[in-house]
Amino acid sequence: MESLYLLIPISLLLIGLLAWIFFWSVKAGQFDDLEGPGEAILMDDDTPQSKNMNDDYKK
Repeated sequence: MESLYLLIPISLLLIGLLAWIFFWSVKAGQFDDLEGPGEAILMDDDTPQSKNMNDDYKK
């Protein structure tokens, strides 16, 4: 029974800390776009590169 006097305040502090971290991450925009970065890696640039040698000399 005496252990509950210690465990209940510790658990309440832990819940408060986790809630603060969650609300901070929502406010910081961590959960704004969950699918964009995963799909962005699949989108490659399919345009062919120029093989013209004169393009290198113009730069």
